Amino acid sequence: MSDMILSSVSDGVGLITLNRPQVLNAWDRPMRAVLLEKLRAFESDDAVRAIVVTGAGERAFSAGQDLNETKRFSGDDGKAWIAEWEILYGQVRSLSKPFLAALNGVAAGSAFQFSLLTDIRIAHAGVKMGQPEINSGIASTLGPWIMREMLGLSRTIELTLTGRMMSAEECHRIGLISELVAADRVLPRALELARELARKPPVAMRLNKARFREVTEPGFVDALRAGEVMQKESYGSGEPARMMEEFFRQRAARN
Repeated sequence: MSDMILSSVSDGVGLITLNRPQVLNAWDRPMRAVLLEKLRAFESDDAVRAIVVTGAGERAFSAGQDLNETKRFSGDDGKAWIAEWEILYGQVRSLSKPFLAALNGVAAGSAFQFSLLTDIRIAHAGVKMGQPEINSGIASTLGPWIMREMLGLSRTIELTLTGRMMSAEECHRIGLISELVAADRVLPRALELARELARKPPVAMRLNKARFREVTEPGFVDALRAGEVMQKESYGSGEPARMMEEFFRQRAARN
């Protein structure tokens, strides 16, 4: 299962590649567990001074949650699901080293959230990003919390309730994408910038990142606790299961 996440180290930069291109790098529990393992390994490796994450293939960074895993969740499953995200997102937030995303395609749902937790995001004009959970009957708490920190309440409400995907140009204009480059330059530019950041004084880097985590921790914890309540009710209602079954029915009909 470890081939779902690839990793390598070069010039002080650890590279993580989400590697399920056949499903647009959508993740499930086993894949997220390996991702967490790789992040922990790079954090504890003194030879790694910066980390870059990207997706395999040209279509997606990640489509987010693999709906085949969640389509039959119960209310209790939904609550436990939030606990898993607390561990993964908490690890990202606790990294002492700069963490960059090389976005090579769609970043949707939890992958959109994950990318926004990185420090810097490099993308190309074909990238689309957004929080489409409502279209699958899934309530959102972590995504809106992250977006509100970056965009303010009004834009967060609009994006959460419509579930629309944003273009790369819009994301760059409102600050969600740090740099737009040609598609074949996304990963090289992310690695170049990571090497630059890897040369920064490590104590100052660690303290700066710790402070950013500290000032946002109350909102993060609040979103998690609200998520436990909301996901239990959401999945307990059966609405996500109905919406996802309809999604799979329509996809099968198109094929």
